Amino acid sequence: MLIQHAAMLDGAVVDIRVGDRIEQIADTLAAQPGEDVLDAGLGTVIPGLHDHHMHLYSAAAEKDSVRIHATEVHGREELARILTAAVPGADGWIRAVGYHESVAGPLDRETLDAVTPPHPVRVQDRSGVLWTLNSAGLAAIGRPEHPDGRLRSADPLWQKTLPRRQTRLAAFSDLLCGYGVTGVTDATPGGDVPITGLRQRVHVLGSGKKILHDDDLDLDALTRWIADRHHAGRSVAVHCVTTAQLVVTMAALRAAGTAPGDRIEHAAMAPGDCLSDLVGLGVTVVTQPNFVAERGDEYRTDVPADEHDQLWRVASLLRAGVPVALSTDAPFGRSDPWAAMRAAVHRRTPSGVVLGPAERILPRTALTLFLGGAVHPARPRRIAPGQPGDLCVLSAPPGTVLAELDAGLVAATIVGGGVVFRR
Repeated sequence: MLIQHAAMLDGAVVDIRVGDRIEQIADTLAAQPGEDVLDAGLGTVIPGLHDHHMHLYSAAAEKDSVRIHATEVHGREELARILTAAVPGADGWIRAVGYHESVAGPLDRETLDAVTPPHPVRVQDRSGVLWTLNSAGLAAIGRPEHPDGRLRSADPLWQKTLPRRQTRLAAFSDLLCGYGVTGVTDATPGGDVPITGLRQRVHVLGSGKKILHDDDLDLDALTRWIADRHHAGRSVAVHCVTTAQLVVTMAALRAAGTAPGDRIEHAAMAPGDCLSDLVGLGVTVVTQPNFVAERGDEYRTDVPADEHDQLWRVASLLRAGVPVALSTDAPFGRSDPWAAMRAAVHRRTPSGVVLGPAERILPRTALTLFLGGAVHPARPRRIAPGQPGDLCVLSAPPGTVLAELDAGLVAATIVGGGVVFRR
């Protein structure tokens, strides 16, 4: 296809001929017979966005789940009313997501039994690492004697006993197309199974992803796992949301050595004295400042004030020389990458308080951190001949795009030279 009158971020206006790869760029290109022509009308054209860390099946399943986020549900009575009114899915389960103990306190099977109907119910903690099942749910998976019903998401033994739920991957893919997303990295730990049925290009971390828990941090075991992955010619991606997890991961990487493509996921808490260590390791940090905008007021309550500057760093990582890429962590964060960009720029909590002002970045930087490729997330793709034919066409000039960073400006999304979304 041919895109005419396209404004680059630097203000230049060009025509772009694109197939699976970008073929030509010039001030003016004549349309060829049978070629689809899209007039950008001096709107901005950028490489398609890549969300560098999300959970595709969970994000699709969220659309058919009961939302019980702390911003929407307040108190035990309201939680009981919502779960009691919920209709089980075709698999017989009620699946609820986004729970935080600020809704109705810590959950276990006994507490959940008191607020749920007599159907199998499973409730996911907003972090995504833990599920709580009621007694009917525990019976359904063959664990009726389980003491508290709290099961880790990464435990395949109980997950395999669940009936396979049909997820609406195609519908979720369409949603991402509307955001201008042309590529995603699935960060669900497990096997290296290709994910099909999406319009986006999909990269899977699979068995290269490791989730850590503070109550089970084993430096030697983590070091061996990293070394084994590297010996097999594979990179690693380690989930670090606490200071302890980050410190142990850096120690394991120093002991095992690093390899190209190694990543630290989240780095939600990063003390200042860790920055030079991250630089020395050379690993990429894939982080989610959107959580400041989504959960910032809870952080202000739950995290000591003298540690607020350690939360979801971006600017200080970049200043130190750490390779950084951004993502949404959908469904645990909202799936709109433009909202994540705005959060990185403004860092305003839901109540309007600026959390970590020194970590704010410029709008163009925020946009660029969503332009990396799957293999090199911190290396922005360019609009140049030979680059992938994955583009996002916006309805406004560069100045407006950078001022607003709004998904509503996405006019068309192109993957491999074909239009997958047009507003």
